[in-house]
Amino acid sequence: MIFLANRDRYTQRTLLREVHSRLSKQAGCENVRYHPSSRRPRYVIADIDTESFLSQSYDVENARLEIRFWYPIGVNHEYYRINWIEPTRNLMLGFHQDPDHPKLGPCHIQLNHEDTAVDRHDAVFLDAHPLAALDKRLQQFPAALETIRWQDGRPSLPEWSGTE
Repeated sequence: MIFLANRDRYTQRTLLREVHSRLSKQAGCENVRYHPSSRRPRYVIADIDTESFLSQSYDVENARLEIRFWYPIGVNHEYYRINWIEPTRNLMLGFHQDPDHPKLGPCHIQLNHEDTAVDRHDAVFLDAHPLAALDKRLQQFPAALETIRWQDGRPSLPEWSGTE
């Protein structure tokens, strides 16, 4: 059992239960579930009705959120990946607070298309309770999605500012 330091003694499982509960109450989130199972949760996944979630019309009717939090040994904050996935366009937009791209700092936003990263920018590091970070990132998705530009069938994220 791993406890998340300075985070109300959350375990990963407890935190994912809270994420599940939070998404179950979010407009536009449907079929909220654990992956791979509720007995061994690693992610929380929710199907998204994009118009309800974004409070406006959107090019794609359905999307999916995949959320993972973990707390590695030797680091004084949690890592997370909060991904918006559009299977019909093979698109993923995610906020990642992890060590994968140190030149971008501790947190970045990443855009993937056809399973390949096409754009990355630094994002503000949120030294906050995981649920507060989740709320902030969920609030940022509408603006982040609006900045995606398509040219010749390829997306990019040219206008993202890490201060958003």
